[in-house]
Amino acid sequence: MSLSPVNPVQIGSVQMGGTLLPALIAGPCVLENLDLTLEIAQRLQEMTSRVGIGLIFKASYDKANRTNARSYRGPGLEKGLEMLTEVRKRTGLPVLTDVHREEDAPVVAEAVDCMQVPAFLCRQTDLLQAIAETGKPVNVKKGQFMAPADMTQVIGKIREAGNDNITLTERGASFGYNNLVVDMRGLLLMRELGCPVVFDATHSVQLPGGAGTSSGGDRRFAAPLARAAVAVGVDALFLETHPDPDRALCDGPNSLALDSIPALLEQIVAISAAHTI
Repeated sequence: MSLSPVNPVQIGSVQMGGTLLPALIAGPCVLENLDLTLEIAQRLQEMTSRVGIGLIFKASYDKANRTNARSYRGPGLEKGLEMLTEVRKRTGLPVLTDVHREEDAPVVAEAVDCMQVPAFLCRQTDLLQAIAETGKPVNVKKGQFMAPADMTQVIGKIREAGNDNITLTERGASFGYNNLVVDMRGLLLMRELGCPVVFDATHSVQLPGGAGTSSGGDRRFAAPLARAAVAVGVDALFLETHPDPDRALCDGPNSLALDSIPALLEQIVAISAAHTI
């Protein structure tokens, strides 16, 4: 099965769609402190530069959908955007972050290169339109409760607001209690909608609420799923990573260790080369 053509989306210096190698969206789940954020961004930049993969740095300033009300959510809007601005200034990398409230969209747009709609909010018309109206590229995570074809209506809402720079992300589908599964056919089905498709390998191995007072996860399966998605054909991979995932303040169980990323990137390059045979 050949890949459907898509409308390429430019995010800073990185083109998503229409390239041999998939781009990489990566970073910690949530911003913890500036020194750690810069360390992760700079190390990822070195890793991706070595293999020729475009990098978009991702981190959240506020995780409004944590399982427990007392869980760490992030530094907040003002401090978080200062940190993301510093990443852009010091590394030159394009930056992506998620937005949970429509009133935040205009402010966030000034500090980042791409704005992300969280999976749980992907049907929220006001949020979609507020983000779209900033003119920034929009990455929409497909809800765990939605079929790939359902994203047609999401795309329509964004385009009606005057924005055609849309990417779609698969992050697994709910399957029973506290479990997600990935149907690789969905990557191709979403790509048929004409937008570049991203595969979120680390959220796909999350166990939502599976640890009782927090979400669990099994990072063992993230790299195999990432390799499978590249073999199927995606325009970008999404990976959450941390120098010490077991001590990460958010999504540690499903995050990849930063030291493990270079080997995975080399595998991605090798798999991508097979598409040209």
